[in-house]
Amino acid sequence: MDGSAAAAQIVLNTIRRPVIMIDFDGFITFANADAEDFFRSSAAMLSRNQLSRFVPFGSPILVLIEQVRERRSPVNEYRVDLSSPRLGIEKVVDIYAAPVTEMPGSVVVMFQERSMADKIDRQMTHRGAARSVTGLAAMLAHEIKNPLSGIRGAAQLLELNASDEDRSLTRLITDETDRIVSLVDRMEVFSDERPIDRYPVNIHVVLDHVKAIAKNGFASHIKFIEEYDPSLPPVYANRDQLIQIFLNLVKNAAEAIGHDPAGEITLSTAFRPGIRMSVPGGQDRVSLPLEFCVKDNGSGVSEDLLPILFDPFITTKPNGSGLGLALVAKIVGEHGGVIECDSTPRGTSFRILMPAWKEAPGSHDDIHGDLK
Repeated sequence: MDGSAAAAQIVLNTIRRPVIMIDFDGFITFANADAEDFFRSSAAMLSRNQLSRFVPFGSPILVLIEQVRERRSPVNEYRVDLSSPRLGIEKVVDIYAAPVTEMPGSVVVMFQERSMADKIDRQMTHRGAARSVTGLAAMLAHEIKNPLSGIRGAAQLLELNASDEDRSLTRLITDETDRIVSLVDRMEVFSDERPIDRYPVNIHVVLDHVKAIAKNGFASHIKFIEEYDPSLPPVYANRDQLIQIFLNLVKNAAEAIGHDPAGEITLSTAFRPGIRMSVPGGQDRVSLPLEFCVKDNGSGVSEDLLPILFDPFITTKPNGSGLGLALVAKIVGEHGGVIECDSTPRGTSFRILMPAWKEAPGSHDDIHGDLK
């Protein structure tokens, strides 16, 4: 094995997903370390057999590989059932297959087990929760704010002629009325159904802006770590709404860390090809190659809260409204993206997948995101 082949082997073994290469005759000519675990066989054993020996008879993966050869272009397939006595029960995967142009007839196949893909499906639940808040917000704004205004005015009139003891009660009425109005005002953000003004945005400038706000305020005592991919293309999004998303996530991370002097927040960006998602308003699947993460080393989120974390009014904070993450899920969903949370007692990670901006022929759009 020459130096370049050895380097390629190291890189592919680093990828935490099963990757194999199939030649024209269907034999497995390469398998990374995760593929050995996936197929429960060594690379040497795999290389002596055709893929058809390891997958169920008539498996759609074999048809998929033929399609790649015929089209000479990558193909994605979702929820492919590879369950068998050899591979295990309930072995459902998403598959990314691509031709190897330098080796005619060869196809590279990458498997993604549904454990991660199921999280993407839950994004649809997050979007449904956000839509329910949208309707509730519109109703509250119309049906509650006007009566509250009358209640507050009546309390102020009563206060003029009230005794000192009764005046404390009228002030309680006005204070609680103001608190409810403030909550309704925050919820009205959900009822904004105007189209999003989207354009190419430099995500690193957005993250630097959010970090500057945090370091000069609520996260002044926390160390920030940046793990950026400098070659990342622009994200197709609205800059102000991106700031709103990451400011919410960084603030949550800072609150999870508390006053721990060893607290750290990691902001990372990466390019992850192969993830595709159906977006609202259309049947087409959109590629979501841009991955943005906000990680902290705080105490984590309790396991029972994780499935409903993005639902409205879910909060662990004594004075929290539970609308911050619901709003984040709404904005990410409206951008056609995905957000998920993974948490352990050693920390929490919020992961966002979003579409990249593709320049139309003859277009000369500026990339937004420079700090003014």
